[in-house]
Amino acid sequence: MVVKLICAKFDILILLGMKILLAILALSLISLNSSDSVSLLPDVIVQDLNGNEINTKTFSNDGKPILVILWATWNSPGKRQMNVLHEIYEDWQEETGVKVIGISLDDARNKHKVKPYVESKGWTYEVYLDSKQSFAKKVNAENPPHTSLYNGNGELVWQKNGFVDGDEDEILEQLKKVTH
Repeated sequence: MVVKLICAKFDILILLGMKILLAILALSLISLNSSDSVSLLPDVIVQDLNGNEINTKTFSNDGKPILVILWATWNSPGKRQMNVLHEIYEDWQEETGVKVIGISLDDARNKHKVKPYVESKGWTYEVYLDSKQSFAKKVNAENPPHTSLYNGNGELVWQKNGFVDGDEDEILEQLKKVTH
């Protein structure tokens, strides 16, 4: 009889402990979802084409969207995307106010190729070097090209890996969603 009474009390304690654990787990998930709902521009140091350091969290565009393209001189789709965007950048600026920023992922051995390449193409948007690929790691970019769209508050609203001709239409559609 005593054994049955002890077992019954033990079962009640186990059930009570499980309910408490479930409540704690539910509260943890609620707080996790509320704090992780917005991704902002990463806090990493990159270099401009003259070697000056800048923190990417300071990128701004007067409340208008920012399009960040991760690319590399050794990556054909990335170079193609940067060249296509150069051709339509002025029109996009007029229509959406977007600022395009290119971040080269060329490593220390190849970063000397970036400035001559950019100058030869006549790109009119900002280009930075991230030879440690810190920005790519922060946005979980698998490989270049990787496109990240930030709204006027610096919040990540859309991203895409890869680029094929015609993807610029999808990017413009996403830009319009942010600006209209």
